Amino acid sequence: MQFNFSSEMKTIQIKDKQFQLSITNEEIQASIQRIATKINQDLRNEQPIFIGVLNGCFMFMSDLLKKIDIPCEVSFIKLSSYEGTSTTGTVKQILGLNTDIEGRTVVIVEDIVDTGITMEQLLKNLSNYHPKDIKIATFLQKPEALQHDIKTDYVAIEIPNDFIVGYGLDYDGFGRNLNEIYTIIKN
Repeated sequence: MQFNFSSEMKTIQIKDKQFQLSITNEEIQASIQRIATKINQDLRNEQPIFIGVLNGCFMFMSDLLKKIDIPCEVSFIKLSSYEGTSTTGTVKQILGLNTDIEGRTVVIVEDIVDTGITMEQLLKNLSNYHPKDIKIATFLQKPEALQHDIKTDYVAIEIPNDFIVGYGLDYDGFGRNLNEIYTIIKN
């Protein structure tokens, strides 16, 4: 599938939806640097394990870890809760944890925390493995959409409750490769 960019690269079309540029790559990188600095300070006496939630986290996690200067490990899990432009309300585990986290400080790396359904389930599951501490680092957070009491330790950017694509986030599998964030244009 080919993306259709406007001549000014301000709007794109993915499948049947149009999106407009809302967060530039420069803004993204500055926000990631800010939380990476905070993580480096907060966890300087730890050797945390960063657990990325696939598929959406891959770009954020890559850029974040390039800025982390403390000893750490990296692992991934894969969960699914979206179909099209909305959440299903059900969290499916597709790829499980394959690393021992008992007694460890864990940093969950997520692309977006919106309703909190996925994160609440993930926190419950990971706590069964008896980690020392669990922190959450998310690229995006939608405070208006939050339905669960989730304490997010590191938030790169807060956004309105709109559907977005780019920088790891997708619409039906497309748009993850865009290096900026685009918001759906409502008709």
